[in-house]
Amino acid sequence: MNKLKQRWGIETNFQLTLIFIVFAITGSASAWLSEPFCFWLGITSEELGHWFTPVRLVLIFPIYQVLLVLIGFLFGQFKFFWTFEKKMLKRMGLEFIFKK
Repeated sequence: MNKLKQRWGIETNFQLTLIFIVFAITGSASAWLSEPFCFWLGITSEELGHWFTPVRLVLIFPIYQVLLVLIGFLFGQFKFFWTFEKKMLKRMGLEFIFKK
């Protein structure tokens, strides 16, 4: 755990616990919210067949990104998750989102 705390720049075990809780809640919430979001967009498994799962996974991605920062904010870890978000999107080649 100390290597992870050092890598992420975390000082306390409590902060690490909060971060793990945020990751757990965000993953579950984004998967749960993807179903009504697909329904709202009119995307159904009957229409897409075997393509439904990949499309739903693509839709989960932006939901996850937004929820990660929001839930991190609610748990008092906004700075960590905002930095984490920017770093992750930069590694995916989406750094243009944050350029001014």
